[in-house]
Amino acid sequence: MTSGPTDRAFSEWLERQYAVAARNLTLGVSATHLVKERPPFRQRIQPKPGSIVASPVMGAYDPDPDYFFHWFRDSALVMDALRILVADGARPASDAGLIRDFIRFSLDLRGLTGAEVLAKGDPRQGVDPDFVQHVRPEADLRGVAGDRIWGEVRVNPDGTLDILNWSRPQHDGPALRALTLLRCLDLDGLDPVARSKAAELLRIDLAFTLAHHPEPSFEIWEDSLGHDYYTRVVQCVALRRGAGWLEAQGDTADTAARCREASAALSSALDAHWRPEAGAYASLLPAVSGAPGRDLDIAVILGVLHAGLPSGPHSVLDPKAQATLAALEALFAGLFPINAGRPSPALGRHREDHYYGGGAWYIATLAAAEFHYRLAAALAAGADFTLTEENRGFIARALGAEPRTEELDSRRLAAAFLARGDGFLETVRAFTPADGALSEQFDRATGAQSSARHLGWSYAGFITAVQARRQAMRA
Repeated sequence: MTSGPTDRAFSEWLERQYAVAARNLTLGVSATHLVKERPPFRQRIQPKPGSIVASPVMGAYDPDPDYFFHWFRDSALVMDALRILVADGARPASDAGLIRDFIRFSLDLRGLTGAEVLAKGDPRQGVDPDFVQHVRPEADLRGVAGDRIWGEVRVNPDGTLDILNWSRPQHDGPALRALTLLRCLDLDGLDPVARSKAAELLRIDLAFTLAHHPEPSFEIWEDSLGHDYYTRVVQCVALRRGAGWLEAQGDTADTAARCREASAALSSALDAHWRPEAGAYASLLPAVSGAPGRDLDIAVILGVLHAGLPSGPHSVLDPKAQATLAALEALFAGLFPINAGRPSPALGRHREDHYYGGGAWYIATLAAAEFHYRLAAALAAGADFTLTEENRGFIARALGAEPRTEELDSRRLAAAFLARGDGFLETVRAFTPADGALSEQFDRATGAQSSARHLGWSYAGFITAVQARRQAMRA
C-alpha cells in the first residue's frame, strides 16, 4: 500500500477506534453497578461479577431492544476479544480477573433448573396481563434440567433462569465457549485456580457438545430450527481441538476418540451444506423435510472465523468459503442503497432479514474485513492457494481483474487481500460516529445506527478484525 494523507488518516482512525473498542467492550462485563427493571414482569436484575450483558443500554423495545441478558454466544465472543486485549497490552493484565470471574459465573449456572423456578410459584403470577403471553409455559420450564441449561441460549445476568419465551434450544454457545477457554488457557495472566476452573468448565462444554451435536437447534440468528452451518463448524472444531487437549491432560483415550469421531461426522455434515447452484454454503438445512432452509447468510463467514481452522475445508483458504463471501458481497451491493458506488459493500445478515429494518451489521462488514486479513496472513506465511471455478469471482474482486493462474503469486495475492480488507474497514469507518460507538446495525438507506446500542459483539468483531490485520501486516 502507498503512504499518503488518506492512509495516514485511516491508520489514525484505526488506532483511535481500537482504543474505543477496547474500552467499550467491557461496558457490559461484570456490570454490577447497573440495575435492570422489567416492570411488566416484576423483575429487578442486578448483574453478578463475571456476567456479560449483550448491551448495557436499558432498552425495552422503545425503540432499543432489551439485550440485558447473558447470552452464551455473545459472552464467549466478548471474552475471546478481551483475551486478545490483555495479551497485546491494550487492557491491563489485571483484566484477566474478568475472565476468571466469567468462568466462575458460568460454572455457577450448572445448578439452574426449571423445576426450581416453578417451586417458587407460578412465574406468571403478578405479570401484567398483556405480557403473560411472553412467559414460558410450565412444560418448557420443566425441560430445563441437567445439561439442558447449556442449550438455554441466555440467562439473566444475576445468574437466574430466563423465564421469557425465546428460541430454544441453541447449541452453539457451549462450543464457542470451549474454543474461547482453550485460547484463554494460553494466557499468561490466568492464575492457577482460574486455570483449574477453566479446565472444569471446558470439560462440561465438550461433554455437552459431544452429547447434543446430532440434534437440530435454533440457528445463530434465533429464527429457525434446523442444522446450521455456524453451529456445526464451531462444534466440529471445538471437539477436534478439545480431543487434543484431553489427550494432553491425560484423560481417557475413549473420550478423546469419541470427540474426534464426532468432529469427523460434523465435518462430513458441513460438506453437505455446499450448494453448487448458489455458489455458496447454505447456512441452514431444515430439521424437517419441506421446511424452509436458508442459503446465503453471513453466519457462514462468521462460523469460519470463529472456528478458526488454519487451512483446508471450512477455513479462509477454502475456495467454497471464499465463493460464499463473494456471493454475499454481490447480494448486499445491490440490496442496500448505501452501497451505491461503494467498492467494498456494507453487509447484512441475509436477504430475508427484516429485524429493525434488516440493515447492515457491523459484525457482518467486519467479518468480511477479517476474512480477507486472515487470508492475507495465511498466504504471507506460505499457505498454498488454489484457483478454482468456485473462487474465481472472489479473487477477481480483490485483484480488480479476471485472475490468471500464472499471475497468482502469494505476495501479490496477500497484498490484494490486505487492501480488500482495508476497504471493508473503510466502509465501517464511513458509518461509525465520531465517538466510536458501535450499535448492532446501521440503516440500509441512511446509514444511521439502529437496534441495540453499545453491542459488545460489535466491539469484539472490531477487535478481532484489527488483530487479524496486524497479523497480516507482520507476516
